[in-house]
Amino acid sequence: MLMACLDLEGVLVPEIWIGVAERTGIDELRLTTRDIADYDELMTHRLSVLDAHGIGLSQIQDVIASLSSLPGAPAFLDWLRERFQVVILSDTFYEFGMPLMAQLGHPTLLCHRLDVRDDRIVGYTLRQRDQKTKAVAALQSLNLRVVASGDSYNDTGMLTQADAGILFDPPTSVIEEFPQFPVARDYEQLREAFSQAAQRVG
Repeated sequence: MLMACLDLEGVLVPEIWIGVAERTGIDELRLTTRDIADYDELMTHRLSVLDAHGIGLSQIQDVIASLSSLPGAPAFLDWLRERFQVVILSDTFYEFGMPLMAQLGHPTLLCHRLDVRDDRIVGYTLRQRDQKTKAVAALQSLNLRVVASGDSYNDTGMLTQADAGILFDPPTSVIEEFPQFPVARDYEQLREAFSQAAQRVG
C-alpha cells in the first residue's frame, strides 16, 4: 500500500503567515520555515510580534477565511487520492488549518495546537517534536510505503525518512542543501514525480 504525505502551506495552500503580514502590514511576520529552519525560534519570533502589535487569533482567522487553496491544488489532491492514501503533515495549527480543509475535500490533517487566552495567542503545543518525520516512520512501521512532498527546511526530515521524497517549488537554498531530492515546480510535474516514485517504491 502506498501512502502520500504532503506539507500544507506552500504545497496546497498559500503561506498563512505571509497572508497575515500582507493584511496587517507587519513585514516581520513574513518569515517562514523557508527563512528560519529552527521552528521554535521562528514561533517565538512570531508570538513576540503578535503580542507587540496586539494581534489576536480572531484577526488571523479573518485573514485565513479570505485565503483560497493554490490554483490546481484540489484537482491534484483528487488525482493523488485515486492512487495513494493521503495525509497532510503540517507545522501549522488546527486553529489555522482546519478552515482551509473544506476547500481541499477535508483530507486528514496532522498538525499542532495553539494556546489561546482571551483571543491572545500565548503559546503553542507541539503534537510531537519532528512530528512529520516521526509520522512517516510510524506509517512505515505499518508496512506502508511512503512518498512525501514538501517545500521547505522543516519538510526535509520527512522527505529523508520517506521511501521517496519530492521537493515542491522550494527556495534555491533548500535545493542547494538537499540536492538528492527531485524538484517539481507545478502540479503537472508533481503528478509525474509521484507516478515515478510509485513505480520505484510500490
